[in-house]
Amino acid sequence: MSFELTCSGWSLEKDLQIVHADVRLVVEGEALIEEPLCVDVGLPALLLSALEPVEPDRFADPREWRMMPFFCCGCGDPECRAFSFRVRHTSEGDVELTELEERQGREPRELAVYTIDGEEYRRRVLSIGQAFLQFIETLDYHPHHHETLAQVKRLVKQLSAEQSK
Repeated sequence: MSFELTCSGWSLEKDLQIVHADVRLVVEGEALIEEPLCVDVGLPALLLSALEPVEPDRFADPREWRMMPFFCCGCGDPECRAFSFRVRHTSEGDVELTELEERQGREPRELAVYTIDGEEYRRRVLSIGQAFLQFIETLDYHPHHHETLAQVKRLVKQLSAEQSK
């Protein structure tokens, strides 16, 4: 199965203190995402998804970082568009990525389910976390959720250790 997940063209929206990137997610030749989006709000959940199952709830409180959609509109409005994915890990070591349409107060609608090589998924997610840390290294970055940076660092370290095994 072909899988591509990249973030490039990183930028910091200083007034909103959110990090944008050009996100590209392609699975089985289908471009699921190909646009500039906010990356830092959902980055801890994305990194966690490489280690354990995650279930998004875009309407959750921002402190519920494990439930954040991986990518959302970069305008800073939490009610704006988001890209939600459920991640499950199979006994064969693959990752099952389910594209969801979330609806407030109702069960999400499953749009598509993809099976991705787990090692490839972890490698690509880790590279995004590392690129994010490198990008913000010299910036005056104070995210809305004050634990974002610590969570990203911890999860990148944990994921790096897993990859080294």
